[in-house]
Amino acid sequence: MQPLLQLQGIEKSFPGVKALKSASLAVYPGRVMALVGENGAGKSTMMKVLTGIYSRDAGSLRWLGEETTFNGPKASQEAGIGIIHQELNLIPQLTVAENIFLGREFVNRFGRINWKKMYAEADALLKRLNLRFNSHKLVGELSIGDQQMVEIAKVLSFKSQVIIMDEPTDALTDTETLSLFRVINELKAQGCGIVYISHRMKEIFEICDDVTVFRDGQFIAERPVQTLSEESLIEMMVGRKLEDQYPRLDQTPGEIRLKVENLSGPGVHDVSFTLRKGEILGVSGLMGAGRTELMKLLYGALPRTQGRVWLDGRDVTARAPQDGLANGIVYISEDRKRDGLVLGMSVKENMSLTALRYFSHGGGTLKHAAEQLAVGDFIRLFNIKTPSMEQAIGLLSGGNQQKVAIARGLMTRPNVLILDEPTRGVDVGAKKEIYQLINQFKAEGLSIILVSSEMPEVLGMSDRILVMHEGRCGGEFTREQATQESLMAAAVGKQHSEDLVV
Repeated sequence: MQPLLQLQGIEKSFPGVKALKSASLAVYPGRVMALVGENGAGKSTMMKVLTGIYSRDAGSLRWLGEETTFNGPKASQEAGIGIIHQELNLIPQLTVAENIFLGREFVNRFGRINWKKMYAEADALLKRLNLRFNSHKLVGELSIGDQQMVEIAKVLSFKSQVIIMDEPTDALTDTETLSLFRVINELKAQGCGIVYISHRMKEIFEICDDVTVFRDGQFIAERPVQTLSEESLIEMMVGRKLEDQYPRLDQTPGEIRLKVENLSGPGVHDVSFTLRKGEILGVSGLMGAGRTELMKLLYGALPRTQGRVWLDGRDVTARAPQDGLANGIVYISEDRKRDGLVLGMSVKENMSLTALRYFSHGGGTLKHAAEQLAVGDFIRLFNIKTPSMEQAIGLLSGGNQQKVAIARGLMTRPNVLILDEPTRGVDVGAKKEIYQLINQFKAEGLSIILVSSEMPEVLGMSDRILVMHEGRCGGEFTREQATQESLMAAAVGKQHSEDLVV
């Protein structure tokens, strides 16, 4: 079959880093090509070379059989290549329709915007994706999952022949994911080629026809998905057998460190629980159940309307994130790009940002040597892949960015570490490293709250599990009680009170 798009022998270097080494990728009409590899394998760099964001150092790009070069994203977009980025690229203050058709507004013969047609076209796209909101809604009022669906609608509006989807389901509910898969099958039937970048093995085997594997910037293999197992695909990605996917540390927790009683606030109603020293409390539930809101109440990023919180026996109140930090509670956000990192700053600056008081002289000047020593220690401990601590963090892979975000939290020497979706968008190899770090913190007596949409992750790493349902505690389980079925029953409000932990 003749590819719609073919890249061969692509080379790309940056100062101190060889990002792509003879990398290749083919996209076929009516088929979905999974592009997989660990963070830092070169997937994102390849997409930026393809769409003209980066110029290639060597290699060829053939589009519809003709060798070509795209001189920027607009050129590749106009040629018929659309990309749905992992990171949202929307303007919150504009409506859904305005975001979808930004720069391509429908105009009448007098040069005025035809608002009626634009909103009708946008609503048709939203209907195609089975979305519940209309195109007049402001993007800033939507959840992250709904914003991701707007990004998908925007790319569909270009009627592209090749569509690149970079972690498209990361923030989607199961229902939204099914809608996306239905649209992908429609696009395949129309002869479109899809590049599907995902760390979710289940999705690759469910929706993809072929898979291309990258490792360390190099092309490893292209295979039909049906010829592979999940284990063999992971081995190709990491170059070794990956055993014990969830390496949980079995130890007896210590005394109660955090006690929460009848806590209420925006999106949270009357929640109570405890957390012990050296314990991992998993928090599960469907999207919109109030998991993140509960964490932000504890940290001080949302206002408490009711309830009390005790930390090591002290009654504490957090009215702002600074109070949370002062109380020894650190929150690592699910949205590291928006809430967790400053992309234009270096690895060192991001890592030490909230712990500068530990590196300051009385007059406010920094102890640069102490700061560099601490950052260097965390880079080695976390195995962060970066040319130097002065590298802009925006140039690191998603997994390495996440490690920096976690390291920054630990630099403040917390008693309670809240990890909200700590492995979202992180490859299987980096996940294992993060789990091992979590176990190390646990062994040292740190109290950890692990919020995750991935049920196997919660089941695999937690000592106890709290399930949220519509802002309330839908159930609480010991490790022995917890199953995927019992957690899902609690998540949808079917958990019986006699099954709860006491």
